Amino acid sequence: MNVLIIGGGGREHVLAWRLAQDPEVTAVTAAPGSDGMCPPAARAAVDGADLDALVRLAVDGRFDLVVVGPEAPLVAGLADRLTAAGVAVAGPGAAAARLEGSKIFAKDFMARHGIPTARYEVHDQAAAARRSLEAGRFEFPVVIKADGLAAGKGVVVAADLSAAQAALAEMMERRCFGAAGDRVVVEEFLRGEEASCMALTDGGHVVPLPPAQDHKRVFDDDRGPNTGGMGAYSDDRILPPGLADAILDTVIRPTVRGMAAEGHPFRGVLYAGLMLTAAGPRVLEFNVRFGDPETQAVLPRLCGSLAESLRLLAEGRLDRARLETDPWPTVCVVLASGGYPGDYAKGVPIRGLELAAQHPHVTVFHAGTRREGERFVTAGGRVLGVTARGADLDTAVMCAYEAASQIHFDGMHYRRDIALKGLRRYR
Repeated sequence: MNVLIIGGGGREHVLAWRLAQDPEVTAVTAAPGSDGMCPPAARAAVDGADLDALVRLAVDGRFDLVVVGPEAPLVAGLADRLTAAGVAVAGPGAAAARLEGSKIFAKDFMARHGIPTARYEVHDQAAAARRSLEAGRFEFPVVIKADGLAAGKGVVVAADLSAAQAALAEMMERRCFGAAGDRVVVEEFLRGEEASCMALTDGGHVVPLPPAQDHKRVFDDDRGPNTGGMGAYSDDRILPPGLADAILDTVIRPTVRGMAAEGHPFRGVLYAGLMLTAAGPRVLEFNVRFGDPETQAVLPRLCGSLAESLRLLAEGRLDRARLETDPWPTVCVVLASGGYPGDYAKGVPIRGLELAAQHPHVTVFHAGTRREGERFVTAGGRVLGVTARGADLDTAVMCAYEAASQIHFDGMHYRRDIALKGLRRYR
C-alpha cells in the first residue's frame, strides 16, 4: 500500500511513524511533510493548502490511500475532490467537516439531534453579545468561541464581564482571528474533567480508539491562555467503567447517524472533546480529524493494521477492521518555543535529540522543526512531542519527563503536570 499523508506537524509525524509499521505499507509520503519526518516518510514539495496540487499528486503518484491530517483542507473540500478523482481518502467531505469548521453549525447540529452539550447563544454583533452577558443570561466564568477555524486558539474562558467584553472586542471588532470571529458562540462554562474520544467511522460503522486527555492551557494547573495542546496522555482508566459505551451511545453514534440523515455521511476520524460533568458527558467541541497532540498518545497504543483500517473506512467497509489496544498507557509532553502561544523566535538550535531517543519506550515526534546542516532548529510554536509508553501511568510519566529533560533549546518551556490528574485519581 502506497500512502500519502497531508500535513507536516507532530500529528502527521506520528501517523507516518505508525503507518510505516504496518506490513501492507510499502511507502509513505508526506505533503509537505517536514525534515523531522524523514525517515520514515518521503517528502513531496507541495503546499498543504494547494488543493489542486494535492489532487494531482495523489493521482499522478498512484497512491492507494490519502490520510488528511489538518482540518483546513478537509473544510475546504479536499476529500470531496480526491473522491471525485477516484482516490481513496480517510477524511470527511466539506459538508461533514462543518462539524469543526463552524462552531455554530456544530452546536445547532447537536441541538437538532439531542446530543448533550452546553447551553449556548449565537451572536453576529458584539453589542448584542454584550447585552446578553450584561443581562445575566450566563453565569461567570463564560466561554466565548470564534465560529470558524482559529488553529485551536479561538476559545476564551472569561472569568468576568470585563474579560468577556475584551474577548468579544478581540474576536469581533479587532478581528484577531479574521473572518473566523465574525460570529461567535457564547456558552455556559461546564465543570468537570475533560476527555478526548476519537473514533473511526465510514458513515455507518464505528470503531472507537483509546481515550485521551489533552492539556490545553499553556501553564501548569491549567493556567494561562489556551494553546493547540501542551501534552496528552492515554489510559483506559480516563473513562470510568461503562462511560465509554455511554459516550458511544449518546455522542458518537448519534452524530454519525445525524450526519447520514442530513445527507452528509461522515467518513473519517470523528473527535469528540468532552467534559465529564456530574450530569454526564457533554460535548465541548467536535474535530473532524486526528487530534494533536492526542494522536501522539493514542496511536502508539493501537495494535493491528491502521493502514488497512483506514482503507476499509474509505471504502465503506469498516466493519471488517481489526484494531486492538495495547494496555500500556502513554504520555506525550509538548516542548514549546519561548513566548508560545504568542510570538516566538524561530531558528533556535535544538540539542539532545539523540540522548532523548535512547530512552526505552520513548519516541520524539517533530511538530515544528527544520534541519540546518547536521542539526535541527525550531520552526514553530509547538516544537517536539516527547512520547513514552509504560507498564503503568507512573512509569510512562517518568520516562516522558526523563527524556524531555535531555532536550534543550533557548526559551524552551513545557508543562510539568501532564497526566497528573490521572495519577491523583488512581492513587
